[in-house]
Amino acid sequence: GYGLFTGGLGAHHGIEKLGACVVPMGGGQTPKQVQLIEDFKPHAIMVTPSYMLNILEEYHRQGLDPRASSLQTAIFGAEPWTNAMRLEIEEAFDMHAVDIYGLSEIMGPGVANECVETKDGLHIWEDHFYPEIIDPVTGDVLPDGEEGELVFTTLTKEGIPMIRYRTRDLTRLMPGTARSMRRMEKITGRSDDMMILRGVNVFPSQIEEQVLATGGVAPYYQIELFKAGQMDAMRVLIEALPKAADTASRAAAERMLSKRIKDIVGVTVEVICDEPGAVERSQGKARRVVDKRG
Repeated sequence: GYGLFTGGLGAHHGIEKLGACVVPMGGGQTPKQVQLIEDFKPHAIMVTPSYMLNILEEYHRQGLDPRASSLQTAIFGAEPWTNAMRLEIEEAFDMHAVDIYGLSEIMGPGVANECVETKDGLHIWEDHFYPEIIDPVTGDVLPDGEEGELVFTTLTKEGIPMIRYRTRDLTRLMPGTARSMRRMEKITGRSDDMMILRGVNVFPSQIEEQVLATGGVAPYYQIELFKAGQMDAMRVLIEALPKAADTASRAAAERMLSKRIKDIVGVTVEVICDEPGAVERSQGKARRVVDKRG
């Protein structure tokens, strides 16, 4: 989006420097977003993955075929997203989806980006940014291949240079593939958005994977943390697809998702499968977790 941060503006001028035309549009006004895509016929879109789902929903609402759109590549950033979501959006729009990474304190968008040829992690521009992975608790540097907190030192930045800046983002470093520079794995979560439920570490991305793997439900969800007596508890709010919105199908989806989370993530949660459109929609970064513990 465009505003008082480095998102849209940070990418805008870089795209123009490549010789491409930019259609600037912030978040929100989803029907207008679809109209702009249909009118200007862009080949690429930069957006948060959760908002791309809103655009997909608007295509369906207008009776348009998203696979017939001009979009060939989507560049998603600003929030963690899973490969399952990638596959869903790629299939829906018949296009490629790649990940971009950036943060305002280091430069903004473009610190690292996936290559469309491989989609196997984000190549870091190591001639400008020196990455390290540390243990988020002890601060010890970890070897390549081990997951931990991403740390950056800027090498060429003149305004507000950063030395060993802790991003709080969790990932691991891997050898280069499509490019010679090292890759970082897709962000799995943040060290400060980790939820601990009865001794088990849980990240929103783990819940998302199970939502997307559950039949009959839309790719929208929200996690609520609340108190059950003296214990912390978790509720996962999802919504049914229109074709599976009857009471029996929604109850089956609740049971299925609850079992998947218990079996794979290792925690017991309450699942509520509501009617289509019930889950809060994102106009930018998705609000995945709502803490109601007081």
